[in-house]
Parts: sequence; structure tokens; C-alpha cells
Amino acid sequence: MAGELDRIDRKILKLLQEDGRLSNAELAGLVNVSPATCHRRTQRLFDEGFIQGVRAHIDPQKVDRSALVIVGVVLDRSTPQSFAEFEEVVRKADFVLDCHLVAGDFDYFLKIRTRDMADFNKLHGEKLIALPGVRQTRTFFVMKEVTDNAPLPF
Repeated sequence: MAGELDRIDRKILKLLQEDGRLSNAELAGLVNVSPATCHRRTQRLFDEGFIQGVRAHIDPQKVDRSALVIVGVVLDRSTPQSFAEFEEVVRKADFVLDCHLVAGDFDYFLKIRTRDMADFNKLHGEKLIALPGVRQTRTFFVMKEVTDNAPLPF
């Protein structure tokens, strides 16, 4: 799919990753095409799924979610049904920011933000261990965020 992108498309993607609030006119000027051409190209990038959405990046500390927690999850069974049941519930869980199926000692890694350790402890006891099929969890409190949501290189 990446072969379908020319130099201008890649520049549009790079610029929108840096600042999703650029107006079409500003973006057109930065990539040296007319506003109409820029709009068509940007719309195509949305239509073809290269751009999946645009959203604001919220400072977790400003909204009282400064504790970042990574949770390794091991399910009690390694069957397609147990994975599907777990994933269905996790997709709806508002406390899970990211969920990744992984190879290795764990089945999944979850990214969760809470107010503090006590808030996570409550969430763990009430919601996390109640997820379907969970046999074991291992919790990692992030000490320092070195990079988060880095832009894709173009």
C-alpha cells in the first residue's frame, strides 16, 4: 500500500501528523499544490484509510490521569474463542487505552492510565481481574515516558 504514495502524499501525511489542525490552504502552501489539489489528495488519503482520523492529544496530568500502567495479561486458555471473548470485552472497556496481542510470556499488553496507584489498585480488583479468561496479570508502573505516540517516519 505504501507504494501508492508519492512524494506529495507523504509530505501531507508527515505534516498532518505534526499538526492535524492545519487548514487546507496552509497545507496546500506547505506542499506546493493548489488548495483544490490538496483537498482531493487529503480526501483520498482519508477514503483509502491512510489517515484513520484526527484527534486532540490531551495532557494526562491536566485531566488527573498521570499514572501510566502497562499490564501483561495471561489468559487461562489459548484458544481462538478465549482470545475473541477477551478482545470483545476489552474493546468496550473505557479504562483500556491500548491492547496488543503479543508473542512471549504474555498473551496481551494493556496500556491503562489512572490517577495514582490507589486508583489502579481499585480498578485492578474491580475490573481487570474480572475480564474474561484472565489467569494472571503482571503490572508495570511507568517511571518515565521517554516517547509516546511518536509520528511515523516518512
